Amino acid sequence: MVSLLPRAPYLASLPKSASSSLRPSPPAMSSSSSAARAEAAARPRKLPVLLFDVMDTLVRDPFYHHIPAFFKMSMKELLESKHPTAWSEFEKGLIDENELAKKFFNDGRCFDLEGLKECMVRAYEYIDGVEDILCCLKKNNYEMHAFTNYPVWYQLIEDKLKLSKYLSWTFCSCRTGKRKPSPEFYLQAIDHLNVDPASCIFIDDRMVNIEAALSVGMVGLQFKNAEALRKDLCALGVEVPPLVCEACMIICRRS
Repeated sequence: MVSLLPRAPYLASLPKSASSSLRPSPPAMSSSSSAARAEAAARPRKLPVLLFDVMDTLVRDPFYHHIPAFFKMSMKELLESKHPTAWSEFEKGLIDENELAKKFFNDGRCFDLEGLKECMVRAYEYIDGVEDILCCLKKNNYEMHAFTNYPVWYQLIEDKLKLSKYLSWTFCSCRTGKRKPSPEFYLQAIDHLNVDPASCIFIDDRMVNIEAALSVGMVGLQFKNAEALRKDLCALGVEVPPLVCEACMIICRRS
């Protein structure tokens, strides 16, 4: 779970010069206007690129409380009875949800798959203060991507919370076949983004994933809570002032 205790950010070396890494940016989204696309392409790419873990960094993870309650088990009982690799295989896209249902438990017991999905959807919510930060980053034209271990059920998160208003679901393990903390996953992202790794800031609540990002040259921030993240980003020169009023938040959410 996310720690709310204030701790210093875990950082890699910062890029010596952001200007040396600027590249022409591809259009950020589809548009019916070719002129708008050309204008977007002509603008210099704003750095750093921000890569966000999703579960327990942006969105509350149902796994620790809601899923054991759904199965009427303690966490200890759930961990002892579930298949050791079924969920990670699902996250990597190696099995579909029907295969997950067949092998989720070691003893092969049946369960209500649709009920589990509904339980998870009810539990999905933004972590306090995080959507405010995403709004600020969007208003300041930062390029943001999800970098997450999650199965095709990421679409359930999208349907409820509309994360794509702020970032792209570019790097999902179910699409890439790779999971954090595999360095290959991070290197694949760097290659796809065509950016110096030192111009990428990776935010995650798990230190093992931060350390993997550092190993490939990214900047790493361990998520503790939204206010600490805002301060840590500001310390790195990222423009993320607080939104000054609720009306600004509403406008940002609707845009």
